[in-house]
Amino acid sequence: MTTTKKIRWGILSTANIGMAKVTPAIQKSAHSEVVAIASRDLGKAQAAAAELGIPKAYGSYEELFADPDIDAIYNPLPNHLHVPMTVAAARAGKHVLCEKPIALNAQDAEALRQIPSGIIVLEAFMIRFHPQWLRARDIVASGELGDVRAINAVFSYFNNDPANVRNQADIGGGGIMDIGCYPITAARFIFGAEPKRVVSLVERDPTFGTDRLASVLADFGNGRQLSFICSTQAAAHQRVQLLGTRAKLEITIPFNAPADEFTAITIDSSGNLDGSLARREILPAVDQYTEQAEAFALAVLGEQPLPWGVDDAIASMRVLDAVVASEKSGGWASV
Repeated sequence: MTTTKKIRWGILSTANIGMAKVTPAIQKSAHSEVVAIASRDLGKAQAAAAELGIPKAYGSYEELFADPDIDAIYNPLPNHLHVPMTVAAARAGKHVLCEKPIALNAQDAEALRQIPSGIIVLEAFMIRFHPQWLRARDIVASGELGDVRAINAVFSYFNNDPANVRNQADIGGGGIMDIGCYPITAARFIFGAEPKRVVSLVERDPTFGTDRLASVLADFGNGRQLSFICSTQAAAHQRVQLLGTRAKLEITIPFNAPADEFTAITIDSSGNLDGSLARREILPAVDQYTEQAEAFALAVLGEQPLPWGVDDAIASMRVLDAVVASEKSGGWASV
């Protein structure tokens, strides 16, 4: 029987993703409780603690790491602070759930190998815990689609705010790092493999210097391909399609699935191009951030291991590095 114990979380910063989505989701996890939040501005930490009903607030990250009553840290800081703050937390004996991408590049991510033995570090790709993705992977494994040859994805939104961290190139901004990492993770999840090489076409914002539109093709070998478009300055849109030799599967809202609504995938072997004969499967309404927190908590409690850790996060960064290298060279880049 699953334990009734809970792990105690500390939240690193008052970043919007944490305040609006992840921290409330952690609070809903059956094996989690959020006991503290830290900011470099104590007033912000206190206000955030009051808003979310968190008992303790700290005016520095170091105080949070030193709190003996905390088991795990959630790190939603800007990309350039992911590795140093995760390593600092781990050295203080805390397990870490760190936002994606885990680092600025694979070399940066290699520092995560310094973490002490027994400390769990997970890159926060919450989609891997959502029932729609688990069901899609099961359908692929069943052979219903035949051999999956291609995965096609689109992920876009519009944000031209110069103060937003996603538009600051020097700290890891841009669409490839922010959202391009999702199709890459999705394809690695579905194929159960790593790409061998990638090629990219990238257009950059003339003011920010960040990539605002990128098209990427990844070769997974054995006739398997991922193609995706990501943009930070286009109409909001997201879709994922899996194309097999016998059927196709589509995930309607693949990345930002609403926490309180059913989700749907369609499987179509009819050959009818308008999709009217597709089978539609409805998946339960779940908060994928809560599912992620629950899986993480159970791993910390020793109830069930996580399939992913530091090695997986570094492998993901190698693919992102290759996307950037291809942009610079104008040709294929090995992963």
